[in-house]
This record gives sequence, C-alpha cells and structure tokens, in this order.
Amino acid sequence: PFPTRVRLVLYAKGLDIPFVEPTGIHDRSGKGDYLNINPLGRVPTLELDDGRTLPESEVICEYLEDAYPEPTLRPADPWARAQVRLLSRLCDFYLVFAMVPLFTASGMSRKNWDWQKIDAALAEVNKSLGYLEHYIGTEGYAVGSKLSQADGALAPQLMLAFEWAPRLFDRPDPRETFPKLAAYYKTVRKDPLVARVMQETHDAIAKAQTRVPKEKQI
Repeated sequence: PFPTRVRLVLYAKGLDIPFVEPTGIHDRSGKGDYLNINPLGRVPTLELDDGRTLPESEVICEYLEDAYPEPTLRPADPWARAQVRLLSRLCDFYLVFAMVPLFTASGMSRKNWDWQKIDAALAEVNKSLGYLEHYIGTEGYAVGSKLSQADGALAPQLMLAFEWAPRLFDRPDPRETFPKLAAYYKTVRKDPLVARVMQETHDAIAKAQTRVPKEKQI
C-alpha cells in the first residue's frame, strides 16, 4: 500500500515521474542492485535527477510537498494538518501492521493456513479500524472537505480491509461495524485521483495473483 500514497501526491501535483519496478522485488531471487539504492529493500524509493535517493513513503510525500507546494495536500489549519498526520500514522502503525499476517497467508496454500492466526489478525484489523473510525472525518475526505495525504494512505488500505480480506478468508465485511469509515470509503472513491490509485491497487492485487500457484489463488 505504501507506493500508492506517493502516486496520489504525484498525480495531484501533475508530476510526471516514471515508475520502475525493482528487479526481484516480488520473489526470493534477491533484489539485486535495488539494495544499493535502498538498503531497506522496500518500495517505494524516490530517485532524484542527481542520483540522490529517498526511501519511506511518508518521507517522500513530505519532500514532494516541500519541493512542489502547489497544489497542496496539506491543510492550512495546524489542527487539521495534525489530523492528516495522525490518520496516516494510525494506518501505517496499526492497520497495515495488523494485515501483515494476512498478506503472508495469501501467498500460501490454503491447506497450510493457520486459521487461529488468521482470525487473530482479522481481530487486530478490526481493532485498528476502530481507531480510524474514531478520528475519520465526516465531510467526504479523511480530513475536512479536500483531498489530503491521509486519503492516499487510508483509502487503498480500506479496500484491502473491506473487500480483499473478507473475500479471501470468507469472513464478514466489517463495514457495518464502522459506519463512519464505510461512509468515507463510499464517498472518497468518487474522487477521480483516489479512484485512479484504488484501481491501480486492485490491478496490482490481480497481477500478484498471477505469481501465486493456481491452487492458492482466490
């Protein structure tokens, strides 16, 4: 989910930066030269024209905001700006972390799934959704009535929590439990930039399934 928020910032600012998929990023053959660019071995990484590189999606988004301030995805009000950072942080440190066991299971054969671990992970996902439910805005976007970096962090991840995980693991859709998040998710998808990155997320999931043996696919 992390490259998605960077894409949203790039699209919102009209920045034409090519996307390059690192060699070996999706398999165990090794990540080759990418580790020389980003020793963390994770995506995304922003490479500047002079060869300098910057990892970590949140840091990249902040850099792009500083380097290309218009149009901004930062609210002018300090409190609203803090809410953007809070929602992004809650998404990263709680929701994404809670879903890691689900990502791991999705690449395994169903016969090897540990349902106790899967259900425990889904319970943590719901707990994380509860945190976000408390803080999510009610004016159409994550914070206020305009697009912000929080939408890039949150909307694609909600697609995984609301659609991907329940379908894959045959568990109830949690939207009924979180009406504010459900309303936000329904509304924010109408924004063309959000719709674009969410479609890209959907396509990435479909592409990832082609790398999974047929008996493991959803």
